[in-house]
Amino acid sequence: MELSSKPILPGSVVVVKDINSIYRGYKGFVQRVTKNKAAVLFEGGNWDKLITFQLTSLELI
Repeated sequence: MELSSKPILPGSVVVVKDINSIYRGYKGFVQRVTKNKAAVLFEGGNWDKLITFQLTSLELI
């Protein structure tokens, strides 16, 4: 099974691939998925951030 054909589900580890996003290259955990968007949790050092992205902007790792 190809990586691109696997669905992005809660608990998946993803990387942001959108070239216009300031979060490009960041890796995070998918918290929830609704329609064509996913909420991704980024944890780093002394901060945590939950950001919503289009599914097309994310890639499974």
